[in-house]
Amino acid sequence: MLFCLAGRLAGSYPFGTRTRNIVDLGQQYLPFHAYWRELLLGRTHGDLFLNWSSGFGTNFLGDFGTYLGSPFDLLVVLFPAGRPELALYTVTALKIATAGAAMAALLLTLRRGPWPVAAILGTAYALSGWTFNYGATVPMWLDGLVAFPLLCLVGEWARRGRRPLLGPLVVALAWFANFYTAYMATIGAAVVLLVRLLTADDTGRDLRPGTRPEGSPDPSPAAAAAAGVVTPRPSPSSSSSSSPSHRPRPGPRLTALLRAARTVALGIGLAAPLVVVIYLGTKAAAPTPPTPFVAAAWADVAARFLPATASVATPALFIGTPALALALTLPFNGTVAGRVRAGWITAIALVTLSLQWEPTHLLWHAGTSPNGIPYRQTFVLCGLLLMAAWLSVAGGVPRTRALLGGAGALGLLAWAAEGTVDIDRWTYPAAAGAAVLGALAAAVALLARARRPAGRLLPVVAVVLLLAAQAGEALVTGKRIEEQQVSEVSWAPRVGPWHTDMARAVARKDDWPRHRTDPGEVPGGNDVLLVGGEGADYYSSLTSDTYSRTLAGLGFGSYAKGRHPVSLDNPVTDAIFSIGTRMRSTPEGPLALDRLPKAAITVTDTPVPLLVTVHPSAPPPGPASSPGPEGSADSAFARQERMLGHTVYEVPAAPRRTAPPGRTVTPSRTATATVPTTALTASCPAGSEVWFWAPEFQGTATLAGGGGPVPFAGKPPSVLAPMQRLGTVPGSTAVRIELRPELKSGPAGSVPKLPARPIGCLDRQRLQSAVRDLTATGATAVRATGHTLTADLPAGSTGTAVLAVPRIRGWRCAAGDAPLKPAHSRLGLLAVPLDGRATSVTCSFRPPGMKLGGAVGAAALLGLLTTALLHRRRRLSDPSAQTTPSTPSAPSRPPAT
Repeated sequence: MLFCLAGRLAGSYPFGTRTRNIVDLGQQYLPFHAYWRELLLGRTHGDLFLNWSSGFGTNFLGDFGTYLGSPFDLLVVLFPAGRPELALYTVTALKIATAGAAMAALLLTLRRGPWPVAAILGTAYALSGWTFNYGATVPMWLDGLVAFPLLCLVGEWARRGRRPLLGPLVVALAWFANFYTAYMATIGAAVVLLVRLLTADDTGRDLRPGTRPEGSPDPSPAAAAAAGVVTPRPSPSSSSSSSPSHRPRPGPRLTALLRAARTVALGIGLAAPLVVVIYLGTKAAAPTPPTPFVAAAWADVAARFLPATASVATPALFIGTPALALALTLPFNGTVAGRVRAGWITAIALVTLSLQWEPTHLLWHAGTSPNGIPYRQTFVLCGLLLMAAWLSVAGGVPRTRALLGGAGALGLLAWAAEGTVDIDRWTYPAAAGAAVLGALAAAVALLARARRPAGRLLPVVAVVLLLAAQAGEALVTGKRIEEQQVSEVSWAPRVGPWHTDMARAVARKDDWPRHRTDPGEVPGGNDVLLVGGEGADYYSSLTSDTYSRTLAGLGFGSYAKGRHPVSLDNPVTDAIFSIGTRMRSTPEGPLALDRLPKAAITVTDTPVPLLVTVHPSAPPPGPASSPGPEGSADSAFARQERMLGHTVYEVPAAPRRTAPPGRTVTPSRTATATVPTTALTASCPAGSEVWFWAPEFQGTATLAGGGGPVPFAGKPPSVLAPMQRLGTVPGSTAVRIELRPELKSGPAGSVPKLPARPIGCLDRQRLQSAVRDLTATGATAVRATGHTLTADLPAGSTGTAVLAVPRIRGWRCAAGDAPLKPAHSRLGLLAVPLDGRATSVTCSFRPPGMKLGGAVGAAALLGLLTTALLHRRRRLSDPSAQTTPSTPSAPSRPPAT
């Protein structure tokens, strides 16, 4: 509810008109969830193995495991097709609520205490700064937020020798839902388990009235010490925290560690059929430039403990001022055993330092420094802080000395953060208000303890004040973070008439697999996942390097450092990839945060070959899947011709550059700069179409006498601009292109960086002749199922059958009745050699890693069944174990607040 209220205060969807679709939320998670709904309802061309809509055919099982593996994602089928944002928002809210409930359950397992306080601290975990700043806009990471307390519970079960079957299933579910954050959560749970083994006095089994494990101390003091409470004794020297007889024996510790290791190994093994596929897909993905890790300044780290702070460059550590103050009381709380305090303080300190040291930073992120947010593991530290807060308050409100110590430490933290860039105008007022309410709650609780019996009113008042402090601060933080994010990062408008009109237009014209229908660009990204059709647009962490390089070499544009190729409106590539219907949109106005997008849609049908064409055996010379370095004579136009198998361009060699007088612009009231204007001159046949290829150029290009300026938005390595049409060559053969770079694209006076041959002059008649030839010699019919494509060929076909599908790993092909073998590649596309006898070709896709993952999963399942059998035999051979309760007996009433 608090998460929803924060959105209402920020005026964002679904409680306001403003979009929430910032960065990847609108470009990845929303489209994938929309497609997932259609797939579950059987309305897509592909299946769980292959997505025919995106990227001309992509590995969907890897994307499913990366973005859609959570059980919560199945709920999308309950929402209308036109409301994917509402479905995703509901899934997000449910994940956050589940994380809070799981943390509250864990806290009550670590130590008995007042459940309302555990619920408030669980809510603080679910609505931490990490959730508002990162998790709410990257919903797949929220599975890690849920997994961390659940995996800590699994560690408790392993420590006590309980639930040997349920534990591996919980681990498997966590890794299946999102293995990336589950990996971080597993490291965090291991830290918690080690602390518990080093600080708890029990031997790994629940103590029951009248029984105790061999060699263990008396149950009552042992249970109290296991909870982290010092039990008063007549003599201080005989306390449970210092008596040697109460120290845990090495044997039970090692046994618990082995049980935990077995549980995790079995759980990960059960999830291996999906995890291995994702891992191999990640290895084959388009690489991103190395990202050096730079530790944040400690003052900035201190600021992130405070409310209403937002940044992707520093760890989001806000858990609420009252909860943080309680965590800071632990070092001063003498009612908690010294060994317990030392263990938890050491763990929190080491985890905090690990965020700032590059070797441990790489460990948290599985050996690779991530692009974008470098502190994705911060939710683990938030959870540890809340566990510390619970251990300090579960036995009652800390003494005055501890409260003063925690308040002093909190004040030092706030003082250290003063003046840092992340501090918002709401930060200190919100923290001060929460601190006042928290202090009142502590005062009321202390008064209730001093006036026993005080009835139930004072404890209730204390809990209400604590809840008000935490809730108010969380609302302010959520509101301000949403507002700051929208103002500082890229965003996409909400799903509106533009998307729904395009979806209807695509549905009317879709003729797969006879040819592809490309919807072009609609607001957001991953367009075909939102509106249907089959196109080049595809944005995923698993975008194949083969696919990305192939399209870049053909003149396609891309975002996200190559992992988001986009559609190219070019007739040659339309013929290559059999795009017979192309949609184009004309927006009715600029995109706005709080307005639904609208556009006029036009449909163009063009004759193209079927998806399978026949080419000579020997591929044309020259590379096909490399953009080519500066100065290379191999241009995107030449690569298009080699892939098409026909010459359709006239490509001028090294057009001559001239430098006419620049123009002076005034970007601000106090600064001026001269932007150089470069002119390119070349010669092309009269009447041909001029296409300009400049992937790194940012500015406008204008064909003299051929039309208005055409914008280019290259910004390497993040963005490559697509090839674009500038106009038609006028009566003479002289071509002059004027380039005006953007002022921000480089230093004043710099010359735009261009390929050696950036101009191509397309002859439409040659292209039409090439299409007729490919149609006549290519496939006569094409059939497609979920992950298989079959084509009938003319009798006597020789050479190579080329499928307009990227040759990513996992494809197997055959001609005629031959067995399927790993597919050949021709210039980056699927290829099948022909011998003149086969009259058909078949290609089928199997995600790489399925065999290995399946074998590991089967072995893990066998191990789990063996564990179940051994556990059953042990229970039958030990009559006392059959009466063991699943949980320790609870006291008649919880301790007073």
